[in-house]
Amino acid sequence: QLQLVESGGGLVQPGGSLRLSCAASGFTFDYYAIGWFRQAPGKEREGVSCISSSGDNTNYADSVKGRFTISRDNSKNTVYLQMNSLKPEDTAVYYCAAVRSIIRSMCSMTSPVYGYWGQGTQVIVSS
Repeated sequence: QLQLVESGGGLVQPGGSLRLSCAASGFTFDYYAIGWFRQAPGKEREGVSCISSSGDNTNYADSVKGRFTISRDNSKNTVYLQMNSLKPEDTAVYYCAAVRSIIRSMCSMTSPVYGYWGQGTQVIVSS
């Protein structure tokens, strides 16, 4: 059974950092692209970042470019989202999602593409 489990969320002050993890099980991890999404209260879910199954292509939302870094360790079946210089507007529930790759060097930040989702981890940026 395919499973994604996020961890690493919490409360952090503006300017601080967090590293989110997405641990995968139940499927051949390195065949799948992984995306990170977030949803703030009263807002639609938005794509934050994604990484191709090969690991050599990444994409970021404009709002997080230069502050967030996505990476993957296929030996640990885990994808990470390093979040630096956090802002109050980064407050949201963060989800990771997986999709079987057709082209290993590509990934999408469009949520309907993804068929498998984790349960989410809460990030609160506040002083």
